[in-house]
Amino acid sequence: MRRREFITLLGGVAATWPLTARAQQPAMPVVGFINAASAQSYARQLAAFLKGLGEMGYVDGRNVVVEYRWADGQNDRLPAMAADLVHRQVTVIAATTTPGAIAAQAATTTIPIVFEAGTDPVRLGLVANLNQPGGNVTGVTSLGVEITPKRLELLHELLPTAKVMALLVNPADRALAQAQTREIVSAARSRGLKLHVLNASNVREFDEVFAELKRLRVDGLVMGAGSVFLGNLNKLAALTVRHAVPTISIYRDFAVAGGLMSYGTDPSESYRLAGVYTGRVLKGENPAELPVMQATKFDWVINLKTAKALGINVSPSMQARADEMIE
Repeated sequence: MRRREFITLLGGVAATWPLTARAQQPAMPVVGFINAASAQSYARQLAAFLKGLGEMGYVDGRNVVVEYRWADGQNDRLPAMAADLVHRQVTVIAATTTPGAIAAQAATTTIPIVFEAGTDPVRLGLVANLNQPGGNVTGVTSLGVEITPKRLELLHELLPTAKVMALLVNPADRALAQAQTREIVSAARSRGLKLHVLNASNVREFDEVFAELKRLRVDGLVMGAGSVFLGNLNKLAALTVRHAVPTISIYRDFAVAGGLMSYGTDPSESYRLAGVYTGRVLKGENPAELPVMQATKFDWVINLKTAKALGINVSPSMQARADEMIE
């Protein structure tokens, strides 16, 4: 072989070597992130999820790819979104919000699923057992539904003369709405309270809800859990003050935004833990053997400024027992 031909041949091999090497590199794992709300309204929760993922050594775009699916409050889109992630054969599905978790579970029995949900996952049928989930699903629950009666109790303690209360739920989030209603009905009955259950599945229906609250002469409102409420806490807080409806929410940010009270967990912590579990699954752990994590710390926050504006006296005893007072 002549020298020029040899150099040309060697150069051709060298030119193709990087392509061959790159082709042999393993593809990055893919996390399918599905959520019933919007990226804008869940920015803080998403940041917490990515933080948890980062604690396990995974950074989106560096050594993992996150495929996002946001339903923007249209829960009927979730089954198709979950099916698309399954079709794409993602490594693990991070199914956040209760509707997202239900849709993901219905879509696959083989791809690992890590959920973040606001109610008992055993009752929802997501897992068989909290300590030994079995199957392909595990995750984190804030048990927001189970403490719905406690929120009614606190609101009634603040409004001891109240006779008529209301619960606000999202009917599009059927499993969560039914569970919250079931939990609070007996609690209202035991306290001799008349309870109205009102529905709002999107922001456009909020004004109609508050008009109905006025018509029904409701003394206080328990705001349900769910993405449509968590994503619009500032608007809801403003409406409760404008219409003079004493309201308690599960979300601390509601009280921070000017709402009267909140009692519940920080959803950002649940999302961080979901990110940690997603990272553990990516490292090879079996979701069937990862116990479902539960929120254990519930904070009670009272906005004294709002209470004063609504003409409500917060007793020294309640102030002493609350975890945080906003003045």
